[in-house]
Amino acid sequence: MPHIPLPEQLPGITGLLENRLDTAQPIRELTQLLLRGESTLSQGERELIAALVSSRNCTNFCEAAHTKAADLLLGDDVTARAVKQDIETAPVSEKMKALLQIAAFTQQSGKAVTPEAVARAREAGATDREIHDTVLITALFSLYNKYVDGLATVAPADPAYYQMLGERITSRGYVRPPGGYPVQTH
Repeated sequence: MPHIPLPEQLPGITGLLENRLDTAQPIRELTQLLLRGESTLSQGERELIAALVSSRNCTNFCEAAHTKAADLLLGDDVTARAVKQDIETAPVSEKMKALLQIAAFTQQSGKAVTPEAVARAREAGATDREIHDTVLITALFSLYNKYVDGLATVAPADPAYYQMLGERITSRGYVRPPGGYPVQTH
């Protein structure tokens, strides 16, 4: 049960964002820019970072949502699961493995990112912007994970919910629908 009153029909971060529209706007804009804006990393690769971080932070809602978004964008349901189990054996490029390792280090602590990890990413072809964005996406999702878990939001158990959410994320991105979300009336 959430620690504050939230709309029942809007689990996870969605209800929190609707609760504070003033703080939600910059959060949504930054997320849209980082995960859907121009980048040499694909949208699916950026969703993999979000799924990995949320998995390591044990935030069920975010992990399920971003795993499903990654699955849809990558066209398979194997890659995200493999990344979360073992980055080094996952079916991703060497550059992505190096960036995902940077994300894993950042998730532990920003100070855990080593010069060797950054050198590995550069040697695998990662640009400074890709390294920057990997760290920023990781930091942003760590914030989201703490936001969702710190206020004890609801995480639906039904996989169909995350299918719908993944489809919404991949088709609409992270912007609020015009007029917001439908309100349930009893």
